Amino acid sequence: QVQLVESGGGLVQAGGSLRLSCAASGSIFSINTMGWYRQAPGKQRELVATISNGGSTYYADSVKGRFTISRNNAENTVYLQMNSLKPEDTAVYYCNADVSTYYRAGYDVYWGQGTQVTVSS
Repeated sequence: QVQLVESGGGLVQAGGSLRLSCAASGSIFSINTMGWYRQAPGKQRELVATISNGGSTYYADSVKGRFTISRNNAENTVYLQMNSLKPEDTAVYYCNADVSTYYRAGYDVYWGQGTQVTVSS
């Protein structure tokens, strides 16, 4: 099996910064795209940013210029550096990864359990 564990969430004032981490572990053969999503109360889960195994990135318009996604392929870890945080960034942040395992052909998407980010005004 594959597990994704997020860390780094918390409470921060508007204008502050947080860095989220997500480590994948288990019977991993390779990881393709990794990404971060978020879900605010009463809203649908939305894409925040993604990064390919080659380092190509994509950002939602709402976070461009403020958030930076990166990854360490050797450690199967993805990061989200969040700067200039706004109250509207408050949400549960989830990481996901497109993973190929040693016991199943092809890629499957795995999700972390989520980490709360709260930005106070």
